[in-house]
Amino acid sequence: MRVHVVSDVHGNVEALKRAGDGADALVVLGDLIDFVDYHDHGNGILGRVFGAEKVERFAELRRSRRGPEFGAYIRSLWASLTDPAQTVADAVREQYAELFGAMTAPTYATPGNVDAPYLWPEFAREGIHVLDGETTEIGGLTFGFVGGVRLPEGATLRAHSAWVPYLRVAEEYDEAVASLPAVDVLCTHQPPAVAELTYDVVARSQEAGSASVLARINADQPRWSLFGHVHQPLSQRMRIGCTECVNVGHFKRTERPYVLRW
Repeated sequence: MRVHVVSDVHGNVEALKRAGDGADALVVLGDLIDFVDYHDHGNGILGRVFGAEKVERFAELRRSRRGPEFGAYIRSLWASLTDPAQTVADAVREQYAELFGAMTAPTYATPGNVDAPYLWPEFAREGIHVLDGETTEIGGLTFGFVGGVRLPEGATLRAHSAWVPYLRVAEEYDEAVASLPAVDVLCTHQPPAVAELTYDVVARSQEAGSASVLARINADQPRWSLFGHVHQPLSQRMRIGCTECVNVGHFKRTERPYVLRW
């Protein structure tokens, strides 16, 4: 068997069209949407809606960690639209139409935090299997999938914002991980809570990892733990007991799938 695995596609439709070439199956671990393109400010959903100049200012404020000023600026952008939520939903649907249309091999997909999973049923078709908190068999191995990212402790999700990322309350996320049976391949968007796997060397920040994913790895020792989310990790891979833990992204930039063979 040969399975290709990608994560953090962020709108790279052309590369996604080639991701399944030569594979028996394609596994997609989320973040299909290109919401903010920090390299080309005219791209992404914010670029499409507000234009490159305003996104450049957005990126500058976010990078400089000027929280109150950043918050005021993004609120002013949304306030300039008649129906922000509908505008964003329309832009997301446009991207999903292209992205789901680009999946060619039999595909098994779970959403990331930069996704709108409530829209996925509109684009699922024959050969595309959407899995979240579920398992499936591929080539005689059991693959388990948990999408999204655990909401950080003390954080509050603004459920009525124009854009709501797929951040799951702690109890819901941990229950989804715990409810999986023992699997051969554990597929999540969020990495296990290991500092080397969660530190982004370019952003110079420690992203949140999942303690519940790490607990399942320690308890069950699957063959592989596959994930994305951290674009430039300090360590792309490491072994925990018998489990090979691999960050398969950042596909938007690398355009190379991670290859599983057995």
